[in-house]
This record gives sequence, structure tokens and C-alpha cells, in this order.
Amino acid sequence: MRDFAAAGVLLYAGRNHKQHMKKLISLFVALALLPGFLQAQPPGAMISARPGATPNPPTTEPPPPLPHFDIDFPGGTPNELVQAIQTASGHPLNAIIPTEAAHLTIPPLKLRTVTVAELFEALAAASQKTVSQVTGTYFGGVNGQASSQYQVVNVSYGFRTIGTPRVDSIWYFYQAAPTPPPGAEPNRVCRFYQLGPYLDNYTVEDITTAITSGWEMLRTGSDPELPQLSFHKNTKLLIAVGDPAKVEMIGTVLDHLNQKPTPKPPPVPAKSGDAAKP
Repeated sequence: MRDFAAAGVLLYAGRNHKQHMKKLISLFVALALLPGFLQAQPPGAMISARPGATPNPPTTEPPPPLPHFDIDFPGGTPNELVQAIQTASGHPLNAIIPTEAAHLTIPPLKLRTVTVAELFEALAAASQKTVSQVTGTYFGGVNGQASSQYQVVNVSYGFRTIGTPRVDSIWYFYQAAPTPPPGAEPNRVCRFYQLGPYLDNYTVEDITTAITSGWEMLRTGSDPELPQLSFHKNTKLLIAVGDPAKVEMIGTVLDHLNQKPTPKPPPVPAKSGDAAKP
């Protein structure tokens, strides 16, 4: 009996050994084929997702179109142009205007069915021009006369923004103008004018308005600053400080105020017997 039991144990162990060997061989074959299987998979195939779920690609909605409007701007400062655009478009306009460019004069604009971006693009193109700038002065020749060296520079101004223009974009005013050489001081003079003889027929506001109107008409984008005027009531003196050429215009205005208008000749009475002229 013991022999039969031992033989049964050996037979069972042999069968289990064969089964274990088959499992090991199958495992080795699977491991050998695994690299090729991984290489054959498309990119991202190993990333499992929730059944039935589809990836949502990021979507960016385009900004709303800029509103169109009509504008009839009579001319004025950059801030006045911003106010006119807000009134014409019915939308607020974010704008930054530097202090040194606040008094620059923008020419009249009369446009139809335009956007803010189109208006500012046209304004920048219309303001471009070339001017001559003095870059140095030297003395030479027989008489030691002074000669100046010039450089042609581009001048322009307008409004710009960063990125694609939107309804809520921030626009900033820029001005590309020639700069004086380092250490150069602006040419300024101070003049005094007695207005007493003119105040019987005119007010101080009448006289100063006539003067500043001429300055405004001469002002350009490269020279936005106007002379300063101050009236001293006790002495009736008008004090002007600024560019010599513009200040000297005050004397021309006062000379014309001295000229009395030529009276019209009285009508010639019709002679008796002559037919009345129509």
C-alpha cells in the first residue's frame, strides 16, 4: 500500500510539473512579444479614457466686431477727438494721452462708416511727413560765417494699441517728432505790449483771441507748443513768452487794430429828371 501511495504522489507531482512548465513557457512568450505590441500601438493608445467620453478641444471665440460710425470732427486736441469718437460711436474709448501732446492740433476729419481702428490708421498715415532738423552748427569760410548741418527726419502722430483691436482696447497717443540736440535750450523770448490805447474799442479777450487764432492756424504736429500770454491789469501790459517768430506776430495784430476801417462813401443822390435806378 505504501508503494502504491508513493507512486500516486509521484504521478501527481509530474503532472503538476508539466502544467507549471506550460504556464512559464506561455509567460515567457508573452513577455517576448510585448515590445513589438507596444511599438505597433498608435500614439496615445495606451492612455485610457472613461468609456463614452470624448475629448473637448479648447475653443477660443473671436472678439466681437468693432462698431461702425460716422464722425464729423471740426479739428482740435487729441482729447477732443476721443470725446467726439465716443459721442459718434456710442461706446466709451480707453485712451492715454501724454501731457506733452495734450495741446497738439489734429486736423478736421469727416468720415463715414468707419471703425476706431480704421480711423486711427488713416490718421497716422495722414500725419506722416518729413522735416529738416538742425544737428550741428559750425563756423568756417573767409568771413567765419555760421553754417548748419541738417538731417531729414520723419514726423507722425496718432493712436496705437497692443494686439488685435477690440471694443475694450486701450489706445495710447504717440508723437514721433524731432528732438533737440543734448543740452540745447528752446529759443524763447519775452515781450511786453501796451494794450491801453486799444481797450476803448476792444476787450483783452478780443485781442488775445485774435492772436491765438493765428498761432493755432500755424501750429503743426512737430511744433505743438504755443507762446504764453499774461495780462497785467494795473499797467495794462500784455506779456508774451515763447517762440520769437510767433511772439512778433502780436505787434502785427496791434498794428492792424490801429488802422481804422475806411468808411463807405455816401450814396450819390439821383439828379432830378433821371429815372431812379433799380
